[in-house]
Amino acid sequence: MSETILPGTAAPWRATVLTLYPEMFPGPLGHSLSGDALGRGTWSLEPRQIREHGLGRHRNVDDTPAGGGAGMVLRCDVLGAAIDAAAP
Repeated sequence: MSETILPGTAAPWRATVLTLYPEMFPGPLGHSLSGDALGRGTWSLEPRQIREHGLGRHRNVDDTPAGGGAGMVLRCDVLGAAIDAAAP
Protein backbone atom coordinates (compact mmCIF):
# COMPACT_ATOMS: atom_id res chain seq x y z
CA MET A 1 0.00 0.00 0.00
CA SER A 2 1.41 3.40 -0.92
CA GLU A 3 1.65 6.48 1.23
CA THR A 4 -0.97 9.21 0.97
CA ILE A 5 1.10 12.31 0.19
CA LEU A 6 1.19 15.04 -2.42
CA PRO A 7 3.70 14.43 -5.23
CA GLY A 8 6.89 16.43 -4.94
CA THR A 9 6.58 17.11 -1.22
CA ALA A 10 8.44 15.61 1.70
CA ALA A 11 6.44 14.98 4.85
CA PRO A 12 8.27 15.75 8.08
CA TRP A 13 6.22 13.18 9.99
CA ARG A 14 5.03 9.75 8.85
CA ALA A 15 2.48 7.53 10.57
CA THR A 16 2.56 3.82 9.81
CA VAL A 17 -0.60 1.95 10.81
CA LEU A 18 -0.54 -1.84 11.10
CA THR A 19 -4.05 -3.11 10.41
CA LEU A 20 -6.11 -5.95 9.00
CA TYR A 21 -8.22 -3.35 7.18
CA PRO A 22 -5.95 -0.87 5.33
CA GLU A 23 -8.84 0.20 3.10
CA MET A 24 -10.34 1.96 6.16
CA PHE A 25 -7.56 4.57 6.13
CA PRO A 26 -7.28 7.51 6.13
CA GLY A 27 -10.93 7.33 7.23
CA PRO A 28 -11.56 9.96 9.92
CA LEU A 29 -7.92 11.05 9.69
CA GLY A 30 -8.69 12.39 6.21
CA HIS A 31 -11.13 15.00 7.55
CA SER A 32 -10.92 18.29 9.43
CA LEU A 33 -7.51 19.55 10.58
CA SER A 34 -5.67 16.25 10.20
CA GLY A 35 -7.13 15.80 6.70
CA ASP A 36 -6.08 19.29 5.67
CA ALA A 37 -2.55 18.66 6.96
CA LEU A 38 -2.47 15.29 5.17
CA GLY A 39 -3.53 16.97 1.94
CA ARG A 40 -0.84 19.65 2.32
CA GLY A 41 1.83 17.01 2.94
CA THR A 42 2.52 18.08 6.52
CA TRP A 43 2.33 14.42 7.46
CA SER A 44 1.88 11.15 5.59
CA LEU A 45 -0.04 7.99 6.31
CA GLU A 46 1.10 4.49 5.42
CA PRO A 47 -1.42 1.74 6.23
CA ARG A 48 0.20 -1.73 6.21
CA GLN A 49 -1.63 -5.04 5.94
CA ILE A 50 -0.76 -7.39 8.83
CA ARG A 51 -2.08 -10.39 6.88
CA GLU A 52 0.91 -10.17 4.49
CA HIS A 53 2.91 -11.71 7.35
CA GLY A 54 0.30 -14.33 8.24
CA LEU A 55 1.09 -18.03 8.38
CA GLY A 56 -0.10 -20.89 6.23
CA ARG A 57 -2.26 -21.11 3.16
CA HIS A 58 -4.88 -18.76 4.57
CA ARG A 59 -2.39 -16.26 6.05
CA ASN A 60 -3.65 -16.78 9.61
CA VAL A 61 -2.98 -13.88 11.96
CA ASP A 62 -4.93 -14.99 15.02
CA ASP A 63 -5.14 -17.93 17.39
CA THR A 64 -7.12 -19.06 20.42
CA PRO A 65 -6.18 -17.58 23.82
CA ALA A 66 -3.60 -19.59 25.77
CA GLY A 67 -5.77 -19.62 28.88
CA GLY A 68 -8.83 -20.78 26.98
CA GLY A 69 -12.09 -18.91 26.86
CA ALA A 70 -13.95 -17.18 24.08
CA GLY A 71 -12.42 -14.99 21.42
CA MET A 72 -9.23 -14.81 19.43
CA VAL A 73 -5.92 -12.99 19.88
CA LEU A 74 -3.37 -11.74 17.37
CA ARG A 75 -0.35 -14.01 17.01
CA CYS A 76 2.75 -12.32 18.43
CA ASP A 77 5.04 -13.88 15.80
CA VAL A 78 2.92 -12.46 12.98
CA LEU A 79 2.62 -9.04 14.63
CA GLY A 80 6.36 -9.01 15.33
CA ALA A 81 7.13 -9.71 11.67
CA ALA A 82 4.79 -6.88 10.61
CA ILE A 83 6.45 -4.47 13.05
CA ASP A 84 9.93 -5.46 11.85
CA ALA A 85 8.90 -4.94 8.22
CA ALA A 86 7.44 -1.50 9.01
CA ALA A 87 10.53 -0.27 10.88
CA PRO A 88 12.65 2.22 8.92
